[in-house]
Amino acid sequence: MSRDDIFDDSRPRGSDFTFNAEVAAVFDNMIARSVPFYQEQQRMIVEVVKRYWRPGTDVYDLGCATGTTLINLGHALEGPGRLVGYDNSEAMLQQARGAVATEGLANRVELRHGDLDQHPEELALDGAGAVLLCWTLQFVRPLQREALIRRVHDSLADGGVLVVTEKVLSNARALDRDFIDFYYAFKARSGYTKTEIHKKREALENVLVPYRIDENKKMFRRNGFGAVDSFFQWFNFVGFLCVK
Repeated sequence: MSRDDIFDDSRPRGSDFTFNAEVAAVFDNMIARSVPFYQEQQRMIVEVVKRYWRPGTDVYDLGCATGTTLINLGHALEGPGRLVGYDNSEAMLQQARGAVATEGLANRVELRHGDLDQHPEELALDGAGAVLLCWTLQFVRPLQREALIRRVHDSLADGGVLVVTEKVLSNARALDRDFIDFYYAFKARSGYTKTEIHKKREALENVLVPYRIDENKKMFRRNGFGAVDSFFQWFNFVGFLCVK
């Protein structure tokens, strides 16, 4: 696994963050060092999907990145059903294809290029029993999020689930600054310098747009989900479970 030094002190940066080939090459290291309890959240995602998924239905990972979640599910789920990953970055999909092949799951995992900002109401989610948005919804333009969640709901079989892991704003705005400080301390413990943290934050400023916890829950309910709750929270990171 290549180490993430994209925002190293000595390297000039200026553009917005994109999931290009440079990021794809170090993404696994980046996300493990940037998402609190990343491995535990991955385990929880698998547990949730195993509980609600029914053999014969398909699992869709929207924003599948390098395929980690699909691979974990491929090893955990027994019975018929496709595992389908969408991503808008060809560089990410290339990394995912290699990882999927290495894990011997090429016959079960299907990887597709798709942009969630472009006509999400037309996204192909045939036979969905579970849909994942893992640290992805925050990158979808706010104007498109309602249509995307509605599309997911309408595509799911009854009893199917949407699992969302997301960076969020606190419902109590006065706590946001403290939560951000706690998060930056976590990144420092993960080996990032203050300069790297600052540069990454600037690069993400116009790209990652988080909602409050209650805003997310209201959006899920507004677009059809009857049972909505959080199954994980670490300061400004939350996992949501939505059941149709």
